[in-house]
Amino acid sequence: MTQSGIDLKTEQQASLARPRYKYSLAARFFFLAMDLATGRKVTLAKAKLLEILACIPYRGWEALQYARLTGQYQNQELVQQSCRIVSWARAAQDNEYWHLLVIHEKMKQDGLRDPWYLHPLITYFMVWSYILFARPLAFFRPRRAFLFNAEFEDHAEHVYAQFVQDHPEWEKQPVNNPLVAEYASLNTWADIFRRIGLDERDHRNNSFVFCGKQEFVVEYEGMPR
Repeated sequence: MTQSGIDLKTEQQASLARPRYKYSLAARFFFLAMDLATGRKVTLAKAKLLEILACIPYRGWEALQYARLTGQYQNQELVQQSCRIVSWARAAQDNEYWHLLVIHEKMKQDGLRDPWYLHPLITYFMVWSYILFARPLAFFRPRRAFLFNAEFEDHAEHVYAQFVQDHPEWEKQPVNNPLVAEYASLNTWADIFRRIGLDERDHRNNSFVFCGKQEFVVEYEGMPR
């Protein structure tokens, strides 16, 4: 899964150095609500919750675009655009699910239990609350939905960059987990989480493209095209 020619440490430092996107009021409220529920400190459990929620917009876009494809199959321009969104949404939600699995494996290795906010009933409520926000936004204001996701992913990229910096011990922790190796063949947990952060940048970039704000795309050597 890891692209060749990418210096993960350099890209992590680039994420830390780059100012965050100027978030909307809705995005700031969303991030504040997460901090109130989980605490301001970034933990593996908080990252797990982030990944549980991250899949939701992509699933919604895939379903909505299929509805458009069925109803407007005669419009070739629309069909091509919808197919691009579907292809990206499928790959992105799979990627976010891999992040969830990787974080879960790290928590198991460290002997960490899920906190109260990862209880199935609590996460069910959070997931459906986000669905009830994301689905109507995607249906009625698709460009705004992509922009909100760009904000979400920009936040996630910075969270992971800081997370790695806050855990220098990960630099010497080898990855001896076959499931994690399926996600990325990397030697240390620091690089695994750097790779996750760079994935979030890729999602951020594509979200900006689909909302018509290509000027905010952050390019780097080895990025997917």
